[in-house]
Amino acid sequence: MAVVIITSDTHGLEKELKMIKERHQDEASAFIHCGDSELDFDSEPMKGFEKVRGNCDFDPKYPEENQVTVEGVPFFITHGHLFQVKMNLMPLSYRADEVGAKIVCFGHSHLAGAEKVGEKLFINPGSVRQPRGGVAGRTPTYVRLAFEGKQELQVEFVNMDGEVESTTSVHID
Repeated sequence: MAVVIITSDTHGLEKELKMIKERHQDEASAFIHCGDSELDFDSEPMKGFEKVRGNCDFDPKYPEENQVTVEGVPFFITHGHLFQVKMNLMPLSYRADEVGAKIVCFGHSHLAGAEKVGEKLFINPGSVRQPRGGVAGRTPTYVRLAFEGKQELQVEFVNMDGEVESTTSVHID
């Protein structure tokens, strides 16, 4: 079983990023950070993360977008500010189509949520620093995504104590 840990909008928090990595180091196939870490690209807390630049990140080493494949499933990672994710997911969906992604990870709005649109799964893990609502309310969250093959995916929104706040199961082809 593949496990991907997804976080975003940590806004300078280092201890929390280290804790997330330590908590899941033995099970995670990949760690993803969707931007606004406000940390240097090469900083210790960001090591091991597939990462992108958010609108509050100033290290030029961060790419605007990233792609990774985990267990044969293609992911597209971006912060979201360049795709107007606070308005709707259409521009982001078009870009995901262009790169052939099945799972789209983004942040920016600080709203935790997972939504299947067509055959793509969009995941916003919320914010560890400043959550604004969504499926976990105002609880700081990140996501633990688990799947075998491409079919059934389980999205868990996890709080900083390691407890699951919300779970969604999704089927994609």
